[in-house]
Amino acid sequence: MNPLTIGLAQVKQTADFDTNAATIFSFLEKAAAAGVQILCFPEAQTVGYRADISTADAPVPVERLRELHDSVAARCGELKIACILGTEIPLESDPQHGKPYNSVVVISESGTILGTHHKTRLTPLDAMAYTPGITFETFELCGVKVGVVICFEGFRFAETTRECVRQGARLVFHPQNNTTRPNDWKIPIHHAMIVTRAAENTIWFASCNASLDHQNCRSLVVAPDGQIAAQSELKCEELVVAEIVIDRATRAMFNYDMEACAEMLFAKTVARGEYAAILPPK
Repeated sequence: MNPLTIGLAQVKQTADFDTNAATIFSFLEKAAAAGVQILCFPEAQTVGYRADISTADAPVPVERLRELHDSVAARCGELKIACILGTEIPLESDPQHGKPYNSVVVISESGTILGTHHKTRLTPLDAMAYTPGITFETFELCGVKVGVVICFEGFRFAETTRECVRQGARLVFHPQNNTTRPNDWKIPIHHAMIVTRAAENTIWFASCNASLDHQNCRSLVVAPDGQIAAQSELKCEELVVAEIVIDRATRAMFNYDMEACAEMLFAKTVARGEYAAILPPK
């Protein structure tokens, strides 16, 4: 399979809808110019994360969100770029005043909105502002099965990424917003968990943070063997671009495929003959 070029938009985020919208369109243009085929934005990029950046009780801009999602999709179609857009989705039973979902909108390279994913595992601050989702979804973008896990649910709950992989995902995007408070001790922990999600499933894992004053995680693209393929600097706005070979995402560890696991674990340092006795006959 041909290499796939993905991008992570590590961008500034505010509580001002128009400012955030302008940033989204600006980085779509930058990504298209850089040859990006799938671009991921941070968690809640359209309206601002309701823990610290916006406020938990801010009104949900129902119509403006719908218009923005449609406009971003149209521009994606024009640029031939797929997009994972961090946003929020109004609660069906009370769109304007109910707690919205913390969501992503998934847009294909043809400009079609394929669907949404709602964050299922909420932090205590999330729970003040958002309604949890209950399902995991996968989508086909640029011929690749892709999953999405949002921030906390991807960091701390291995089963969320595994569910995407069970559904066939070989690339999982991880929009996050981490964090506006000074907890720098968490940086190596977050990086370790991102690496683990890739390595324990033998998939590509791409995590996109916002550019924050207290940014407790880089934006990272991690290869199926757990090696970091690309990363951002902390506390700066930038587009991270990585060319990935999707065929490296064999899902060997997820499937506990003994032969494929051996290749991943030992590379060329162990000959097949050393463990062939436990393999099924060819």
